[in-house]
Amino acid sequence: MPIGQPGDLRRRIRRTATCGALLLATALPAAAQSTTPLDARADADARAHALVAQMTLDEKIAQLLNVAPSLPRLGIPAYNWWTESLHGALGPLPTTNFPEPIGLAATFDAPLVHRVASAISTEVRALHTLGRRTGHLGKIGTGLDTWSPNINIFRDPRWGRGQETYGEDPYLTAQLGVAFIQGIQGPDPDLPDVVATPKHFAVHSGPESTRHTADVFVSRHDLEDTYLPAFRAAIVDAKAGSIMCAYNRIDGQPACGSDLLMKEHLRGAWGFKGYVVSDCDAVTDIADRHKYAPDPAAAVAVALKAGTDNECNTQTLGAPKDLGARYREAWQRGLISTNDIDQALVRLFSARYRNGDLAGLSGRAPNAVPVDAIDTPAHRDLALQAASKSLVLLKNDGTLPLKTGVKIAVIGPLADATRVLRGNYSSTQSAPPISVADGLRRVLPAANVTVVPAAASLTDGDPVPTTALRTPDGKPGLRAEYFNGGDAKPALVRVEPGLESHALQFKDVADRHKVVWTGYLVAPATGTYRLGVTGVQGELTVADKPAVKASTYSQWGEPLALTDVRLEKGQRYPLRFQAQTGSTGVPGLFWKRISMAPDADLKAGTADADVVVAVVGLTSDLEGEEMAIKVDGFAGGDKTSLDLPAEQRALLTQAKALGKPLVVVLMNGSAIDLSWAKDNAAAILEAWYPGQSGGLAVADVLAGRADPGGRLPLTFYRGIEDLPPFDDYSMHGRTYRYYAGTPVYPFGAGLSYTTFRYAPLRIEPVGGAPENGVVVTTEVANTGTRDGDEVAQLYLTPPAFDGAPRLALRGFQRLSLKAGERCQVSFRLSPRDLSFVTRDGIRQLTPGQYRLSVGSGQPGTGVAQQDGALTLKQTVVLAQ
Repeated sequence: MPIGQPGDLRRRIRRTATCGALLLATALPAAAQSTTPLDARADADARAHALVAQMTLDEKIAQLLNVAPSLPRLGIPAYNWWTESLHGALGPLPTTNFPEPIGLAATFDAPLVHRVASAISTEVRALHTLGRRTGHLGKIGTGLDTWSPNINIFRDPRWGRGQETYGEDPYLTAQLGVAFIQGIQGPDPDLPDVVATPKHFAVHSGPESTRHTADVFVSRHDLEDTYLPAFRAAIVDAKAGSIMCAYNRIDGQPACGSDLLMKEHLRGAWGFKGYVVSDCDAVTDIADRHKYAPDPAAAVAVALKAGTDNECNTQTLGAPKDLGARYREAWQRGLISTNDIDQALVRLFSARYRNGDLAGLSGRAPNAVPVDAIDTPAHRDLALQAASKSLVLLKNDGTLPLKTGVKIAVIGPLADATRVLRGNYSSTQSAPPISVADGLRRVLPAANVTVVPAAASLTDGDPVPTTALRTPDGKPGLRAEYFNGGDAKPALVRVEPGLESHALQFKDVADRHKVVWTGYLVAPATGTYRLGVTGVQGELTVADKPAVKASTYSQWGEPLALTDVRLEKGQRYPLRFQAQTGSTGVPGLFWKRISMAPDADLKAGTADADVVVAVVGLTSDLEGEEMAIKVDGFAGGDKTSLDLPAEQRALLTQAKALGKPLVVVLMNGSAIDLSWAKDNAAAILEAWYPGQSGGLAVADVLAGRADPGGRLPLTFYRGIEDLPPFDDYSMHGRTYRYYAGTPVYPFGAGLSYTTFRYAPLRIEPVGGAPENGVVVTTEVANTGTRDGDEVAQLYLTPPAFDGAPRLALRGFQRLSLKAGERCQVSFRLSPRDLSFVTRDGIRQLTPGQYRLSVGSGQPGTGVAQQDGALTLKQTVVLAQ
């Protein structure tokens, strides 16, 4: 069998599995896995056609929105297309919280990302089972589709949502996106377990403040070279069943009405047969914000005619007006036809047949996963493994790994923090999160671990634990009363672990309801605490006065407001809060105990320490999606600086002055300036937002129980002065492929506790001609005394031409090698892998000599590597 065929891939996987890792960077192509009867999609389409033909115009129009009402006369249950699972399913139960996608990208481990996505898919299906059992279908998080992954290119470190992506490189993003999509959808894309929805199509990566109005002009070169490859791979290779169009305009047209994106590429060159969903309110933006259409009816016509089948509208979160009136008016005015509506609905209902939401499709087994498949021990173990593999060791002077019995002072505002671990787009309910301080105590029981209290910080605020809450009758937690509609008598009374709602777990609670929590806050120690709430109304009383008072409901993206309050140990402080459906803020009660004499506490707390571990960074309250925050360094969810917050920079300077080894642990979703830490710290560990087990993973690496094998999926610059303007989408001067300066840490960087050596490369043309592709083979040896992880990275440097990058990643494989172990590694580069994009946007094989480098990072950065050369003799133009 010729190399590159599915059987050969399986043999190579089996042959190399003894090296301790799955060595192929990508999952098997969907086409190689599919067992679908050839007529499965046609069967689903036919059933969808027959169903739509029985519907009235008003019934049809109602199905075009993200909340699709039930049609009892046709036996169709309600359905909500709004389901999120970026790095864990969002629902009313505690679900498994994996590392933020930027951390998953740092693993450089596509098979691991596939396993993570498969676990998430299982939990999404289990939440659908719960929705059917409780009758809450139609609520967010109950559908058998999911609006993930985010495969936009993280082109600028200022973008707050970059944490949701797989980094700055199109190849890495494409490979991990394919792995995630195949994990979500399962082995058969025509009968998916859950429909994956890669987003945001396309050319969309900030600024957040202008995303509803921005008109992005992009060259054909950058479009084909940077912004579209991951989307093409998602549709053509992974066969994603859905895609989400973005807010902004591209070359004058709204993304959800773009001929260039929706017609020329998606439906045309890529042959997409699935459905398109809009980003939430992107269709209303077409008229209201972009002024591209004269009125709302014309706006929905623009989107529908371009191929946007399903509109997400945030008014569905409350008590919306008749959102279908715009479509009805567009139909009456002749702006859209019945056929336009039917075409969209057939795509939508075909997907519901194929994912098992609607019964009757031949070959579709029941898609029912038990609710107890959520947050299983196996999923928790996978979350820890993913967190561990996401950690990137950037510097180590020998201080790490920490010795048994060491005295550790853990400092910084994130030392004992847990909310930071979650990142954004994640459930507030997950397995009990583990902070770095707690992780160190668990992993190093013989060590003396001291947490030094910090001053107030921008990053403060963790959920108040059940241990600090009491019901009116003294039980742990809070008394929660659930009222349906305007009922005076509660439909359900139960004890909740905190200020959180579990309404959707129960049949007795209606979709529209109110929750009232009552009880007491009890501080474990006397001191000053910063207290705040989100998503509720009510108050917490201290000394007969409201210490925390919320008179209005906070909304999505509002920053957490904290109030300094002195609490006495053991004193009961009464609280009463309420929330009701329609508010976009998630109920929560948060606190942080702070030091009122931080300088003295730092000196005293580190006096006997052998090593100081500073846990610093950002949170998703500072960087994220379109947020109402404006403080030094942050605005609207984006960053205005690459610096750490000022109070953290001052703390690190003070810690360095103590004269003890300083280990800096960073939690953040984007590149920050590490130049000071590079010059002054003994060790630097990049931890991202590592998920529920993040603190334990960090401790495992610091103690040497796990090897830090992660690599940077981003370039870490010194500051924004190294970058072009944020709103300029030209790739000139951006990312490792086009940046001509010297970064603090380059893309692909990362250390291990051991060392590796590479054997000379063997380069073999496929079928005797390199234009058909090549196979690159080397041997990797662990030359150290410890077991360790390595990421073998293959970079290709093209001959000089107008538009050529410096170099480009074209392969990666993560290996786990025992001390002294050797392993043969092969990369198969297809013609597309060897291709580059001309100035005019043509992807082709260009004649000339190419340099290949395989090693521990980018060539020329001082890492272990081997180089080779390849000559292409003819021009070959490839498809879009």
